[in-house]
Amino acid sequence: MPIVKVIEVISSSETSIEDAVQSAVKEVSKTIRNVDSVYVKDIKAHVKNGEISTWGVICQISFRVDA
Repeated sequence: MPIVKVIEVISSSETSIEDAVQSAVKEVSKTIRNVDSVYVKDIKAHVKNGEISTWGVICQISFRVDA
C-alpha cells in the first residue's frame, strides 16, 4: 500500500490563478518526486490602484512516498 504525503505551499502570479497553480507544481517538482495531485485550498487577489496586480493560491500538494 503506497503512502501519500501532503504539503501546503503558497504561490502567486501576475497572470492568472492557473499560472499560480502551475508555478507551485513546477517548484515543488524540482525537489519532490511522484506528485499526484493538487488541491487549491484558497485563492486571493492583490489589488493596486483599483486593479488586480497578482493572483495568489494556497495549495495542498500530495505525492507518493518511496518505500
